[in-house]
Amino acid sequence: MFGFLSSDASPLEVGADAPELTVTNSAGESVELSEVYAQGPALVYFYPKADTPGCTAQACNLRDSFEKLGEAGIQVIGASTDNVKSQAAFKEKYSLPFTLVADPDGELVDAFGVPKKLASLASRQSFLIVDGKIAWRDLKATPKTQSEDALAALQSSQ
Repeated sequence: MFGFLSSDASPLEVGADAPELTVTNSAGESVELSEVYAQGPALVYFYPKADTPGCTAQACNLRDSFEKLGEAGIQVIGASTDNVKSQAAFKEKYSLPFTLVADPDGELVDAFGVPKKLASLASRQSFLIVDGKIAWRDLKATPKTQSEDALAALQSSQ
């Protein structure tokens, strides 16, 4: 095999505890996920590579609905195996108002059980965390409806 997909990955199930790692954002700062979860619902979404068509569509969908997501109390964290520099450039280029996480070692990707493509790129998956638990997961996240899907998931989880 050529390592196109990691067969070991098993995405976290609804009801599982959300990973409480310390991650690095696009500004190179540490972010404690446990502190993020303590502030309210969080959408942690994974994408393969910054500034590619599907990933840009997904990020811009969330950007364009950021106010509506915020009104619902949803914090947004985008994560990929890109480095800090790539994440910072992506965030700036598209004026993304939410946190982007650089996960070049795949620690966060692995903690959520997100399969990798081409040996290192995260699959497009999303997880809604409420009260530190996975409340919803989308294992084939749709870039152009990501915000609507997350809002609907939050509403149905309450």
